[in-house]
Amino acid sequence: MSYTLCDKVRTLEPYQPIEGDYRIRLDANESFYDMPQVLKEEFKTIIDTLNFNRYPDPMAKELIAAFAAYYGISPDHVTATNGSDEMLYLLASAMLKKGSTVVVAEPDFSMYGFYSFLSENQVVAYAKDELCRIRVDDLIQTVNDQQADMVIFSNPCNPTGQGMTADEARRLVKSVKALVVLDEAYMDFWDQSILSEAADYDNLIVLKTASKAVGSAAIRCGFAVANPTITNALRAVKSPYNVNTVTQCFGAAIYRHKELLNERCRTIVQNTRALYQAFLKLKETYRLPFDIAEPCANFVFVRTPMAEPLFRFLLEQGVAVRYFGKAGALRITAGSQEENAELLRLVEKYIVEKELFESC
Repeated sequence: MSYTLCDKVRTLEPYQPIEGDYRIRLDANESFYDMPQVLKEEFKTIIDTLNFNRYPDPMAKELIAAFAAYYGISPDHVTATNGSDEMLYLLASAMLKKGSTVVVAEPDFSMYGFYSFLSENQVVAYAKDELCRIRVDDLIQTVNDQQADMVIFSNPCNPTGQGMTADEARRLVKSVKALVVLDEAYMDFWDQSILSEAADYDNLIVLKTASKAVGSAAIRCGFAVANPTITNALRAVKSPYNVNTVTQCFGAAIYRHKELLNERCRTIVQNTRALYQAFLKLKETYRLPFDIAEPCANFVFVRTPMAEPLFRFLLEQGVAVRYFGKAGALRITAGSQEENAELLRLVEKYIVEKELFESC
C-alpha cells in the first residue's frame, strides 16, 4: 500500500519569491540599508562569545528587553518569534479551535488566509473598497455578522500601502468580541500605531517584525505584543527554543542602536515619498493609466494595464519589483536614491520606446 497526502496539501506549491541575480531588488519590501560596519563588528564579537552547543534562551529575554526599550513598552507583554510567520501559524492553529471563523481583508498579505486554511479554519474575506481601503464600520459588521473568532490584517497594508488610523483601530477592537490581530510590520513608516496600547485590551495582539524598517530580514525576528493573559498563552504554545541564539543576540544589538534605526527610517520615508511623487509626475506627463495609492509604508502600489509587460521589461533590465497579476498592479519598494532614479529612468524608457503615451 502507498501513502497518500491529505487533500489540503496535495496540490499546494511552495512559495516562490523572485529568484535570480538582479542588480536592483525592489520586490520584497526589504530595507535598502545593510548593517553598518559598527554593528557588523559587534556581531563578530558576539559570535566569539556564543556557546553553539547550548540551546538558546527559551524566553529570548535579552532580545525582548531591547525590543521593548526601543518601542517604550513593557517586556512582560512581548513574545519573540522566528519571524512573524511563526506567530501567524500559532495564532491560526493554537489560539483557535478547528473550524473557527477567521476574517481576513482582501487584498492583503496572503499568508493570513493560508495559515488559517492549513489549520482548517473557516476563512471569510472582507473586500476593501475601490481605493483598497478598509471601511472600519463595514469590517466591524462583517466580523460581528460572521460571529468571527479572529480578524487579522496588516496596517499599513501589504500590498496596497494604505492604512487604518489609530482611532479606527481602537474602534474596531472595542466593537467586536473576536481576537483582533493587527500586523504593524510597516507601522514604523507611519504614525498611527497602537502598539503601546496593546496590553490595555483583552482581545488585541499587535505584531512587529525586524525585517522592514529595522533592516534585518536575514535573521528572521518577529514579535507579538498583548496583555499578560494572551502573552502567557503565546509563550506557552510556541516551541521551547523557537528563536535561535544568533538571532537573539544580533537582534538585541540592533535594537539598541535606536538613533541609527530612527535616522534610517526617516530616510526610507523620504525616499518613498519621492518615489510616489515621481510616479505621479510620470502619470501626468504622459497621461498614463496609472492608479497610484498614496503610501503609508515603504513602497508604492501602482495599478495599471501595463503592469505585466512593464514588470517583465524591468526584470530584463536587472530590476526586480513585485507583480500582482490578480490586481493588475506593481508593488515597488523604495530603494536608495540611486536605485529609485534608475528604476524611474527605465520606466520612462519603456513608456517612450513603446509609445504608450500616444494611446493614453
